[in-house]
Amino acid sequence: MAIQKTISPVDGSVYVEREQADPERVEEALARAVAAQREWRETPLAERARLCSAMVDAFVARRDELAEELTWQMGRPTAVAGGEIGGFEERSRGMIALAESALAPITLPDKPGFTRYITREPLGVSFIVAPWNFPFMTAVNAVVPAIMAGNAVILKHSAQTPLCAERIQEAFDAVGLPTGVFQHLHLSHSATETLIRDPRIQHVSFTGSVAGGAMVERNTAGRFIATGLELGGKDPAYIRADVDLDEAVPGVMDGAFFNSGQSCCGIERIYVHADIAEDFIARAVAWVKQLTLGNPTDPGTSLGPLVRPAAADFVRGQIEEAVTAGAKAWIDPGDYPLSTPGSAYLAPQVLTQVDHGMRIMTEESFGPVVGIMTVDSDEEAVRLMNDSAFGLTAAVFTRDLATGEALARQLDAGTVFTNRCDYLDPELAWTGVKQSGRGCSLSRIGYETLTRPKSFHLKHA
Repeated sequence: MAIQKTISPVDGSVYVEREQADPERVEEALARAVAAQREWRETPLAERARLCSAMVDAFVARRDELAEELTWQMGRPTAVAGGEIGGFEERSRGMIALAESALAPITLPDKPGFTRYITREPLGVSFIVAPWNFPFMTAVNAVVPAIMAGNAVILKHSAQTPLCAERIQEAFDAVGLPTGVFQHLHLSHSATETLIRDPRIQHVSFTGSVAGGAMVERNTAGRFIATGLELGGKDPAYIRADVDLDEAVPGVMDGAFFNSGQSCCGIERIYVHADIAEDFIARAVAWVKQLTLGNPTDPGTSLGPLVRPAAADFVRGQIEEAVTAGAKAWIDPGDYPLSTPGSAYLAPQVLTQVDHGMRIMTEESFGPVVGIMTVDSDEEAVRLMNDSAFGLTAAVFTRDLATGEALARQLDAGTVFTNRCDYLDPELAWTGVKQSGRGCSLSRIGYETLTRPKSFHLKHA
């Protein structure tokens, strides 16, 4: 039996070990899911909502325990780790509330001699592959709406955060969700691919790397099943000359450095108008310098380690390469004793004099670093923001809301913001363009990806 180990980025210790499911256990889970879904799809929507709402109650009742486990599994400071439990609750309750209208039959105008309508039918068994960086919130984007839509769910969580899948399972079990409607499996990469290819899987939701998304596409090719892929990002922000810097600086910098920059929709590129660039950069650097890099279990820590040493070394390499090519680094890594090569702890960094010939401005970093470029016009900012292989979110900071909205319309991104960033509203569609993926989760539209339309064309006798 293969064993997977979760190495905590906090201190490098083995935090949890789990047996990976063997083929027999996977087969049992699939058989249970198929059988359970046949009955679950006939369960009234109100009962589905009752059970999912009760699950959320049971889940959030363990907030402090779950937050502590989250810190040890992936390194987020305890001071903010509980916020993910709140996000799980917000997204769950939001999608439960939307289900009745989103899943309601579509009635058509009267046609003499006919009754016509369209229903939303569940797909079957949904396989959800969730990442470690926001392990509860990314999972729930698909888990709760899939179950509300009448599907059965098998969740495979990252080996970095296996307890997250188990805690969701415990919450569903505690409220009496029928056996087999929600299950989790700890799986190897090869077993994951095998499961995706199984004909009983009718939907795959994957959040992770571009390479991981390509893996899903390879293994679903020719099966014509629904897939949702939320992949990489290199999300930009534009700071116009008219902004209130007192609000814009903390807003955009928190969007860049929250979770040590390990956010799919975190800000990784900033374009600032030349008229305010000097002031903005000075304030941005001052904001970063007030971050405290340290052990995330310490309540005073505001910047924790990256998920693993290799991830930190990857970002170090991007920074060093940019500096060698002419970028200016504003933060002295020597001020952060924990930040040494081979460590998961990485000093934050702000880079200027960067350009799109540098990896730091084009390749996803997923770490506590941001590049800042000066621009002379809105047009230049839009051009540079769109000059990317990715398109998950993009933000414009301005006091001129009409202009901000007009610029947002020109941006190639699934979600566009003005005067905020790095946020997900469950009533809005969560989607990406280009290499940020395809498909949609959350919102009313998200339910369309978890169901299939069925038309009823009934001629009266």
